[in-house]
Amino acid sequence: MRLGTSSPLHHTSPEEWAEKQVSLGCKAVVFPVQSNEPEQKIIAYKEAAEKAGLTIAEVGIWRNAMAADPEERKANRDYAVEQLRLADFLNARCAVNVAGAFGPIWDGGYRENFTEEAWKQTVSMVQEIIDRAEIKNTYFTLEPMPWMIPTGPKEYVRLLDLVERDRFAVHMDIINMINSADRYFHPEEFVEECAEILGKKIRSCHIKDVHLDRRYTLRLEECGPGDGEFPLRHYVSKMNEIDPEMPVILEHLNTDEEYLKYLAYLKQELQGLW
Repeated sequence: MRLGTSSPLHHTSPEEWAEKQVSLGCKAVVFPVQSNEPEQKIIAYKEAAEKAGLTIAEVGIWRNAMAADPEERKANRDYAVEQLRLADFLNARCAVNVAGAFGPIWDGGYRENFTEEAWKQTVSMVQEIIDRAEIKNTYFTLEPMPWMIPTGPKEYVRLLDLVERDRFAVHMDIINMINSADRYFHPEEFVEECAEILGKKIRSCHIKDVHLDRRYTLRLEECGPGDGEFPLRHYVSKMNEIDPEMPVILEHLNTDEEYLKYLAYLKQELQGLW
């Protein structure tokens, strides 16, 4: 596996960015430049990553391609197409977004997210973005979410089957799918299920942790690696079996100091795997 973070960390040049990632033991990165930035800047970061031997794991999109407002929806889909084209130019493992919410919060949970109409529109959206981007070197992926399709591996397989595009693949965020007591209390079994069902379709992974709050009713909280109860070594071991070059990206922390702290924990916890 190739460990990395979603943060560019503080830096003043593409070369310093890449050198700092390598000095921390990282072998994968999330690309820190967007498609609407100057081409010269994009190329400089691309070349810095290549020179340092860093895999570009992901190009992020993070816009609601299902926005209710037609102009916003069009702008977000246009941006998704350009980010996917950027990922193709970079030979990134994937470009990643969430499916999108049918409500005012772009990544929010709504009953409408799970209707057959939501499935229909999600399939159409993925097909549109892939077809418009005309990619050859990367994949479009959707990050699973606890309250938005796909919420688990079987839903992801259904989505893959319905989309019917070779360049549609899987982004693995297993903690986002821990949305029930069963998955929380049987994490090893759930890891096995994801690995068996999604396998070689997985292009990149996120890593964090989950903690069960003692207050009622069921409260599952995302947290930093080691602050929860998820068997992270087992998770990474299975992803490593699928692909020894699999990116495993630490995310959702607030400061450089937090990234350094939890990265150090992962390097210790995952000895022999990275």
